[in-house]
Amino acid sequence: MQAQDVMTKNVITAAADTTVEEVTVLMMDNHISAIPIVDGAGSIVGIVSEGDLMRRVEGPGKVQKSWWLSLFSGSDNTAEDFIVMRGRHAGDIMSRKVEVVAANTPVSDIARLLEKKRIKRVPVVTDGQLIGIVSRANLLQALATVTIVTLDTSASDRQKREIALAALAEVPGLNPAHLNVVVEGNRVDVWGIAGTNAHENAARVALDNIDGFGEVSVNLGLIPDYMWE
Repeated sequence: MQAQDVMTKNVITAAADTTVEEVTVLMMDNHISAIPIVDGAGSIVGIVSEGDLMRRVEGPGKVQKSWWLSLFSGSDNTAEDFIVMRGRHAGDIMSRKVEVVAANTPVSDIARLLEKKRIKRVPVVTDGQLIGIVSRANLLQALATVTIVTLDTSASDRQKREIALAALAEVPGLNPAHLNVVVEGNRVDVWGIAGTNAHENAARVALDNIDGFGEVSVNLGLIPDYMWE
């Protein structure tokens, strides 16, 4: 599943010269927590989030320097805070360093990006143009709609075995060539070897996601990966 499969396509955007008040109203009226800021060509130049707006209420999150330290450190930080606190337009308060992803970025990579950067959403771009946005809510919706493979009741044991092998082939690090899969009716038995206990558990999960199998038995011997090098 990729970004283009779960993203919100009709993205509410604003221009850099949109007033802060207008941005706030847009967010409240559309029940969203952030608005991408785009230029005339549709390219993203920043993003205004609830956090950016909250800074105007809470004030700068920096410890005030002593007056004599300010003589040496300069006033850049103070000037930046002044802009954020007093700026009248989206361009004044927006976050300019925006993480973006491509339409074909796997949702697993997006989830890791959100966690690593501690952000709640990421714009999706193609050829520099904003085409959508993926939020944590989109990822949760994708998780809730994960499809479970349902076996055809008329499928033969051979067909069921092919389905089981295809599911096992999706387990990272598990080599189907090292497995012996036997299907008889609704029972599945898997023997073979794996590198770790996690591989064995993942194999069981893969088969559990197939609706129609009855008893599933996975018995894998453990041989570390380096033994095959």
